[in-house]
Amino acid sequence: MRGVWNAVALVLLVAILGFTGWWYGAHDPIKNHMKLGLDLKGGVHMVLEGVDSELGDVTPEAMEAAMNVVEKRVNSLGVSEPLIQLDEGNNRIIVQIAGETDTERARQLIGKTAVITFRDEANNIVLDGKDIQGAGVAPNQTGTGYEVTLQLKGEGPRKFAEATRNNVGKSIAIMLDEELISNPVVQGEITDGAARITGNFDVEGAKDLAQLINGGALPVKLVLQENRVVSATLGADSLSKSAMAGLIGMAFVVLFMWFLYRLPGVMATIALTIYSFLTMAFLLSINAVFTLPGIAGLLLSIGMAVDANVIIFERIKEELRNGKGLRSGIDAGFHRAFSAVIDSNITTLIAGAILYFYGTTATKGFALTLSVGVVLSLFTSITVTRWLLNTLVATRPWTKRLFGIKEVTR
Repeated sequence: MRGVWNAVALVLLVAILGFTGWWYGAHDPIKNHMKLGLDLKGGVHMVLEGVDSELGDVTPEAMEAAMNVVEKRVNSLGVSEPLIQLDEGNNRIIVQIAGETDTERARQLIGKTAVITFRDEANNIVLDGKDIQGAGVAPNQTGTGYEVTLQLKGEGPRKFAEATRNNVGKSIAIMLDEELISNPVVQGEITDGAARITGNFDVEGAKDLAQLINGGALPVKLVLQENRVVSATLGADSLSKSAMAGLIGMAFVVLFMWFLYRLPGVMATIALTIYSFLTMAFLLSINAVFTLPGIAGLLLSIGMAVDANVIIFERIKEELRNGKGLRSGIDAGFHRAFSAVIDSNITTLIAGAILYFYGTTATKGFALTLSVGVVLSLFTSITVTRWLLNTLVATRPWTKRLFGIKEVTR
């Protein structure tokens, strides 16, 4: 009776997997939920080089601080998982923004030094970026455009109150990187620690300026060395070719497993399907970004899963050739293969950990998908495949021929 219920459970499992695959393929493809990297989605690739200037000399500390400022500005664009890293002797910053196609806006927002100063008519600096706590966007008083609101901190409110008190009826120029962006006339003393930057701003222009101010000034001058758009069409073509290569490879693997191992090969195919579902579910749940190296790691982990099944099935065939029955042969085969499967996967996990902690972002994507795949493939190979085989054997007395063993009659 137990074998019947196991058989029912197996049939239901296959039906659920088949229906789920059909439903998502027809109504809500998984690719719609995948966060794609620059190489697949397209976007902006920039290289910024630090140079000595009046702002300061290029040092590792200054470049590290500049990278943090650039990261704040990129994050303000609202893009997902940008790549920002130091390169070539720590004097260059590489920026990759997936999904962004406006290179000029990205350059203006990311590459500006963003030194903001308030100056009176005698060109004296009465306020600078260190006195600003944060910036926001609000409709202007006429309702025809937008303005940038500033909240001051520290000595800022006192300094601004003094400056406005001494310059009533005069203008205080607001400069960004020595460029005049607003020149309002002071109507009276401002004591509430708030200031406004007025001008002909639309909502996007006001947001960009506020984001520059909130990101802070660069501690070192950055010169744009490279600025290009990666085509989304090229990425989509790469993704479709990778998917096609993966499907063709999986088809050959499935046929190989079926031909060589017969019924265990069919069970391994079901286990691999479960493995694929689990892997994609996990990667989507942690909002992983899919890149070509990451997809390569995913496909390689499938190969590792197949390799584990091959080791296990060969051990099972050895036990069956030695005269053991199906149930005892399966148990003994899994027991004998366990250490070899664990050892091979542990070494892969160690390599993946080294790549993740010491590699570039693209390498980290490969290492993450490979490591996740290896862990889940261990689970499906050792646990799911074993349950499927035991369930199969419990349903009826199968012949060893269906396990890839030639039975000799005497």
